[in-house]
Parts: sequence; structure tokens; C-alpha cells
Amino acid sequence: MRVNHTKKRLQQGEIVIGCSIQQFGSPEVARLLGAAGFDFVFLDGEHSPFDLETLHMLIRACLERDVTPIVRVGDLQYTLVARALDAGAQGIIFPRVESQALLAEAIRWTRFPPLGVRGYGLTPPQIEYESRSFAEIIEHVNANTLVVVQFETRAAIERREELLATPGIDVALIGPADLSISLGVPGEFEHPRLVEAALALMESAKRHGVAPGIQVRSPALAKKWAERGMRFVGCGSEHGLLWEKARETAAELKALAQRLRG
Repeated sequence: MRVNHTKKRLQQGEIVIGCSIQQFGSPEVARLLGAAGFDFVFLDGEHSPFDLETLHMLIRACLERDVTPIVRVGDLQYTLVARALDAGAQGIIFPRVESQALLAEAIRWTRFPPLGVRGYGLTPPQIEYESRSFAEIIEHVNANTLVVVQFETRAAIERREELLATPGIDVALIGPADLSISLGVPGEFEHPRLVEAALALMESAKRHGVAPGIQVRSPALAKKWAERGMRFVGCGSEHGLLWEKARETAAELKALAQRLRG
């Protein structure tokens, strides 16, 4: 059965890096990101057009390249969480979290009894066709499922101590876009209000033994936040990387064409 290398490295105090997939549902994109060297792929089930079958294909492609597939569910609902995990996801990202009671229940959905209430629906592909007992599978999967909680609002930041005290959280993840909007500074990712909120969450996360994380849009911001102490660092998206490189390449070639014409 597969080990969740991202979770293992976080437990060892290391920094892990990832990239999101939000628009292009081709499994080859997931394989490409794995081959590029990312530790995890953030599969967006909240803002993407992907259905469960597409997510399943992306998950399997990630696993082929030994890169951790983590699914952000669209809402805190048992069926969304359980079906993503049954499709092979090695982690769940919970968005828009503000309620400690709901968060505690949602985390229980990610664990089989006695640690949680997840129903058993695993099939041979999910355990790599290994011959294992139910007890072995349950222990392994419980230990290798990553739980990421997104902090995206002023209310979540204000309630961070209560939320982070919830058992079973591996990563506290800043969502800068929504948090910047909630703080009244939309899109100002280095505004003092956002930086102060993120640093406060980092300090609280460390006290609770939770890895602090952030999802940003540029390598420059990723570098800055890693240097500040973030350990779960997501950077960019598959469509953003393609768009950026396409513009750069087109601009260079157009400049060359103009120079040659001159």
C-alpha cells in the first residue's frame, strides 16, 4: 500500500511544495507535474469544472508518478469527502472553515473507526491489489490520510486557536485570495493586514503541532513565505504556468520576428 510521502515529510519537519490543477482535466497534466518534481498536487473540486470521474483519473495519474493527490472538496459534506478518498485521494482540503463543531465532524469523515466514522468502501485498486486484512488496511489508510484546513476569512483567523485545537489536523492553509477580500484588501497579497493574519496563524499552528501552509500565485511569494516559516507551500496552477510560459515564448518570438524584419 502506498505511503503518503507528503505527510511523512511534514511530520519530519520538512518543507513540501505543490501545484494546483483547476481547469485541464487531462491525466497527463498530473503526470507532468509529478515528473517536474512537485511533492503534491492540489486537485480543486471547489472551483474547477471537474466531476468525480475526472478527479479519479487525475488522482490515479498522480499516484503513477508518486506525487501526493490532495482534493479540495466543494463543501464540508460526508459524501464529497468519502468519495474523493475512495477514488484514491491521499488528502482532503477543507475550504471556508469557521465552525469548530463542523470541522471536528468533517475530520472524522476522513478516518475509519475507531478514529472516525468513514464507511469502508475500498476496492483492490485503492490498495494496489495487495492481499491485506481489513485491520491492516484501516490502520495504514488512517495513518496516511492528510487533513488540510483552509483559513480564508477574518472570522477563521479570529477563531484560529479554537479551530486548531481540533484533533486530526495536519496542515493549516492560508487561502490568500479570499482572506485578502475578507480583510478588505482584495488581491493585495503583501498588504500588512494579510501578512499579519498569516503570521498569527503560523504561530498558532506551531503551538498546536500543525504545519503552516499557504497557496500562492508566484514563485517569488512562495519563496518569501517559505523563508517566513511556511512548510506546505502551493504555488501556481497548471493553467497559470501554461499561460505564463506561452506569453513569454510568444513575446520573445515576436520580438525576434520584428528584429529580423528590420
